[in-house]
Amino acid sequence: METIGSLWLYLAFFGLVTIMLLIDFLGFKNNKGQEIKVKTAAYWSIAWVSVATLFGGALWLYLQQTAGVAVANTKVMEYFAGYLLEKSLAIDNVFVWLMIFAAFAIPPALQRKLLLYGVLGAIVLRTIFIFIGAWFVQEFSWVLYFFGAFLVYTGFKFLKGSDEDDKDIEDMAILKWLRKHMRITPQMHEDKFFVRQNGVLWATPLFLVLILVEASDVIFAVDSIPAIFAVTSDPFIVLTANLMAILGLRAMFFLLSGAASKMHYLPYGLGIILVFIGAKMLLLDVFHMPIWISLGFIVVTLTITAWLSIRHSKKYHETTL
Repeated sequence: METIGSLWLYLAFFGLVTIMLLIDFLGFKNNKGQEIKVKTAAYWSIAWVSVATLFGGALWLYLQQTAGVAVANTKVMEYFAGYLLEKSLAIDNVFVWLMIFAAFAIPPALQRKLLLYGVLGAIVLRTIFIFIGAWFVQEFSWVLYFFGAFLVYTGFKFLKGSDEDDKDIEDMAILKWLRKHMRITPQMHEDKFFVRQNGVLWATPLFLVLILVEASDVIFAVDSIPAIFAVTSDPFIVLTANLMAILGLRAMFFLLSGAASKMHYLPYGLGIILVFIGAKMLLLDVFHMPIWISLGFIVVTLTITAWLSIRHSKKYHETTL
């Protein structure tokens, strides 16, 4: 498979990811025991978006010198289109985390620990899934049509709306299975995932929440990874866009925790984007869509979605005063 990725580029990127994770962890560690303020989360979110933007600029400079301006323009547009797509889909993941934490009454201090493990797990799992997906695309090109059909189906589910979000957490199959096959304490034990009682090892409810957080990312990866392969088939671009979107998810979580109810039209915007991306995949042999069209469509759709959500939120607030 054709890719701009080299061993040194991958090493440099994973080195950057490691540094960013350390900064993220140490930055939020200073707020231990305190609730993260929306203003603080906003500053951190801006910082992560800025880093992702600077990475795109650095990638363009590198490719412009090594592969030419045309390749640099194309690959960097693919990167930003993939980044925006993954970032927007990650918002839905954040809302699921909010629901999980609310169901188990997880305090803010423990949320930060769980989200750190959640982001680390997401990075590892997404990296594995991306390389597996890249191999499938290379060996079985027809899988792109399967991805496309699946994305169109998922997009229409978003547009149709679903009552699944209102289901009780306790009804989740994975949670029922864990409760049936594991010894679980009835209450939390501070920040411990496991405790030993009378010589027997027990899992705590905090461990259940961690499993649910990781499982939710696996579920959302089923949507997001096929979607980004419609933007680019370059494994390096897919990986960098994906992980850059995942980094800073903790900051995004605390930023959106107070605004979840205000994102009324987000599912519809995501549905439109997924249908568009899926249709693009299905029409690969008929029409090759320039990357700038995909990037522009994602930007415009997200902008309109945000604007409509803000209007809806203001109108609802005014009518309930």
